Amino acid sequence: MGTADARTEVKTALQERLQDGSARCMICERRCVIAPGGCGFCKTRRNDGGTIKGIVHGAVSTVAVTPVEAKPIFHFLPGSKWLSLGTLGCNLRCPGCQNDEAAYADPCKDGLGEARYMEPGEVVEEAIGQGCQGISWTYNEPTMWLEYTLETNELARTAGLYTSYVTNGYMTHDALDLVGRYLDIYRFDLKGFSSESYMKIAGIDDYEVILENALRIKSKYKAHVEVVTNVIPGINDAEIELGRLATWIATRLGKRTPWHVTRFVPHSKLSGVPETPVETLDRARKVGMDVGLLFVYTGNVPGYPGENTYCPKCGRVVVGRANQAIFANYIRERDSEDSYGGYRPTGDKPLDGVCAHCGQRIVGHWFEPEPEQSEPEE
Repeated sequence: MGTADARTEVKTALQERLQDGSARCMICERRCVIAPGGCGFCKTRRNDGGTIKGIVHGAVSTVAVTPVEAKPIFHFLPGSKWLSLGTLGCNLRCPGCQNDEAAYADPCKDGLGEARYMEPGEVVEEAIGQGCQGISWTYNEPTMWLEYTLETNELARTAGLYTSYVTNGYMTHDALDLVGRYLDIYRFDLKGFSSESYMKIAGIDDYEVILENALRIKSKYKAHVEVVTNVIPGINDAEIELGRLATWIATRLGKRTPWHVTRFVPHSKLSGVPETPVETLDRARKVGMDVGLLFVYTGNVPGYPGENTYCPKCGRVVVGRANQAIFANYIRERDSEDSYGGYRPTGDKPLDGVCAHCGQRIVGHWFEPEPEQSEPEE
């Protein structure tokens, strides 16, 4: 795609112009003050004559059709297909990033490389044409092209598609409010539960806004929320820290919130750190269950039983998974409604279900809403 394409530049949606020609970017919590001609930390925002512009608008570095389980998202239409897209850049510098080639890219200096431009409408058409139920912004931090995801999500909602953010959560409340009303799923990384862990894992120590954003997207915008913690030996695997993290999820987001504890795979600057032992993941899962979480999953261990969804009442498998595929689904629709259900995109019909074995309610978005019935013509 080269170094310049006018289509990929757009005025940054949230910024504050300063008297000396500098401007403050208000997209993420770094709140970079960018001098004229300079770039922000993420390398995707540039000051052009006192106005900050995003320079990766519509620049797609990765696009693929993937199952929802790959995100991982386990309580929203199991087995569904999603058009997954990513661009370049990131507002964090995680030393063990598995997608560092895109996340560490410098579009300000090196241009857009092999990224190709896609119109928002083209993305929606591609998703529909591929038989996808939704569009997922993933691979790198989606706020790098916040304006593009917002524009595309508006079209997706009109077309009947779902949308998801796979995010580090380190955005301003204003940025979250821009896109929140058009997000169905918010799958965020909670990398640890201490300033020390976050500094080692992501290069930041102020992770409170990440917690606040998760609460905000759930309470204000009613998005479906799932949490992922990549457990890294010697950094965030202490039982006391995992216990504090799990307790926060259970007490603030709710005990039905899915928590994925995933195996760390050595990479990049953390290539010398060993792979997470399965025993450590089992211990983390037990920690979560002990503090009251009903759905704790172990990830990055293909075929491991910790990928399954178990009924919290009878203990039997209600959704069986292996290698990002569904091999069993014993969740059936509920016969009656109560005052609290799962995610509700339309009307009042709860889309959570019940265990087919014992009838226990299983919160999630397991079914598509029923189409509205039109009155027959006379």
